[in-house]
Amino acid sequence: MTDYRLLNYRDENGDARPGLSVGDQVVDLEDAVAAHKAQGNEAAFSTASTLSILEKWDLSEPVLAAIAGKLEAGEVEGRALAEVTLAAPLLYPNAIFNAASNYRDHQVEMGGKEFDKTQVRPYFFLKSPAHTVIGPGEDIRIPHTTQQVDWEAELGVVIGRYGRNLTQANARSIVAGYTIVNDLSARDLGGRKDWPQFKSDWFAHKSFETSAPTGPWIVPASSVPDPYELKIDLWINDDHMQDAKAGMMIFNIEEQIEYLSARMTLRPGDLIATGTPAGVGRPRGIFLKSGDTVRITIDGIGELSNPVTAGE
Repeated sequence: MTDYRLLNYRDENGDARPGLSVGDQVVDLEDAVAAHKAQGNEAAFSTASTLSILEKWDLSEPVLAAIAGKLEAGEVEGRALAEVTLAAPLLYPNAIFNAASNYRDHQVEMGGKEFDKTQVRPYFFLKSPAHTVIGPGEDIRIPHTTQQVDWEAELGVVIGRYGRNLTQANARSIVAGYTIVNDLSARDLGGRKDWPQFKSDWFAHKSFETSAPTGPWIVPASSVPDPYELKIDLWINDDHMQDAKAGMMIFNIEEQIEYLSARMTLRPGDLIATGTPAGVGRPRGIFLKSGDTVRITIDGIGELSNPVTAGE
């Protein structure tokens, strides 16, 4: 089977259109699916957005695989990947579930104590998708409310099927694919002195504008046989800050899905950011500033790079 990536790209008007990439070629999915149907094939899903494609993942996945094979064989005309401007692969996720403190080395570097995993459950917070998600090359805008924006490279899990009360044995059956997420954090807004009865302010800390760079695309789960072997790296300019494997998670993907689906039905287009390893800025007193570039790579997925500017 041909490996491919599901993505969004900007058309001449700047609007996002779903696309499919194989190697250095991209094909517009509305056009490709229309041609596929004209040849007498079934394609009972909408190509209006990547979200609508995910909503019918059982139907769309084999069609995307067929189009990928045709693109690889030169039977479908594509355009050069280098000539298109990518957008975030999901505009927008239904929800972004962010796993907190899910790598032991990161937990320790932030001043936490190692714990017995059998005595605790996964810990999550939410980000507001439409306010926080940006794509490759888009500006991370540091708001005037914070002086300590930190980076967090994370493996993103994209949901492609409805799931409730899943077990670890069947949890990954609802995963459509994987992407990269940068869970930016305003470290100086994590607590509220004016509300001493509350220990944390997750809203101000995590859900500011442009705080969830995502991309560059979604790699189908079928192309990632073992997500725990994926290597995660992050650079700030030329400084290599994070270097880990996804297998170093405390709670793995199956455990996270089990926990979340016990509380609500996971839906196609949901995004789980699975936590970050050690190497963030706060323990070293280093934070993002205008003029920086954040670059994240995850083997088997790709590269997500974003410049940093001053926001409002």
